[in-house]
Order: sequence, then structure tokens, then C-alpha cells
Amino acid sequence: MLTSLLTAGGVRLAVRESGPVGGPAVVLVHGWAQSGEVWPAHPAHRSYAVDLRGHGESDAPADGYDDPAAWADDLAAVLAHTGPAVLVGWSYGGLVLTDYLRVRGADLVRGLVLVGAITENGRDRPGGATGPVPRRVLPAALSDDPAVAVPALLEFCAAHDLPDVEVQRMLGTALRVPPRVRRALLSRDVGSAEVLTAVDRPTLVVHGTADQVVAPSAAEYAAATVPGAELRWYDGVGHLPFRERPERFAADLAAFVAEVGR
Repeated sequence: MLTSLLTAGGVRLAVRESGPVGGPAVVLVHGWAQSGEVWPAHPAHRSYAVDLRGHGESDAPADGYDDPAAWADDLAAVLAHTGPAVLVGWSYGGLVLTDYLRVRGADLVRGLVLVGAITENGRDRPGGATGPVPRRVLPAALSDDPAVAVPALLEFCAAHDLPDVEVQRMLGTALRVPPRVRRALLSRDVGSAEVLTAVDRPTLVVHGTADQVVAPSAAEYAAATVPGAELRWYDGVGHLPFRERPERFAADLAAFVAEVGR
């Protein structure tokens, strides 16, 4: 079911709802140049997969992409709809979660799951360390010229260990994101040490040892900085643990939600 929500700033967000009504709420936040469609359904809980501003079926306003308060307001609109929830952030979604915590705090947060995630952005930010793929495809993937952007975005999508048909689907999703939005998300310089050290909710960090997009050191940083966080490695897995090892990820997430999501 596709639900439309309106943020305090008037931005319309699309949210894909699935799973048992009344089950523990899990809010799924996707990564750069993707959408909530990337998440598989998890029947053990009620999932709310949001399309971030500028992505998927959501509005693409002119600004807000470099503003922690805008990201926090967007996620606050989702949590106003879901009630207290476990927050799951993949890739850039991890930075959106830290923006929410930075501005709004954790009152509505049952727990955090960081999946192949960054929690910072900018040069020499340990929580935003990237792998070889972004270094190869940027800045071409940000170009207005499709002849330049398409091959770069294809390489980015093909870095995930997925069937060709899914790679093409991810490429189509990426191309729907306006180049100005792709650029704005990556223009930020933000650290999150003070946010992560203040987290007082159960936190699970999941990362593939073969991730070529977000460096495993970013996961080590998050796990070492969040008090009591658990770091769980997926051996030989790339940037999409929930698609590359769906059964294992579903079991790990269900166990975490059962423990903290009541």
C-alpha cells in the first residue's frame, strides 16, 4: 500500500506500507539515488519504506537536501504516522537517521539498525568512508549530461551482487532522481560523533565485508562510537545485505525488532 504524507514544510512523501497491521513498526530509509522500493517485505513486522525527498514517488523540492532539520522534519512526518518505531537506515539513509537524532532526539525511536551505512559525509569523515566504486563514478554520476551520467550510474548499480534485471531496475530508479538532487546530497560536510555518542537506544550495525560502496571502516566507526552497539559482519557480501542475503537479514532484523520493538 502506498501512503502519501505531508511534512511540516509541505513536502509530500510517499511511504510503502506492508506487513501485519498492528505489528511492531519498522521505518526503512533507503540510500542515495534509490527509493523505498529497494526494500523487500518482512512479514514479521509492519514496514514503512519511505521515499526520501527528491526520490521515487516523493516530491523533489528545490532545497533542504543539505539541511539536517529538513531531513529530520521529513522523518518526523513518517514517525507521526507510524508511532514509535525501529529505524533502519541503508547507505545514505544512515546519515538521514543521524540528522533526525541530531534535531529531534530519540523519544520515538525503539532501536536503530545501520545497514551498509554512512553516518557522516565529507572529506576525512570516518563515518562517511567510501569504497572504490564512488571514487570511480563520481563526479560523472552527478552530471546533467545523460551520456556522462548513465554509464557512471550503471557502474554504481552493478557494484551490487544482484541479477541483471535488478541492476536495471536500480538504474531506472537512480535516473528518476534529478541530477541537482544527486549533487546536493553529496555536497554536505557533516560530522556525527556527538550524535552517535549520545545514542541511548539498542543499535545494530550490519555491513558486508565486500562492500565496495561504503567502506567497512565506516561500520567500525559507528559501532565503536554508539554505546553498546553490536557490529554484525556479512562475509563476502557487498553493499546490499538485505538483497544479497535476504533470508539472513530478515531473520536478524526480526530478532532485533522482537527484542526492542514492543
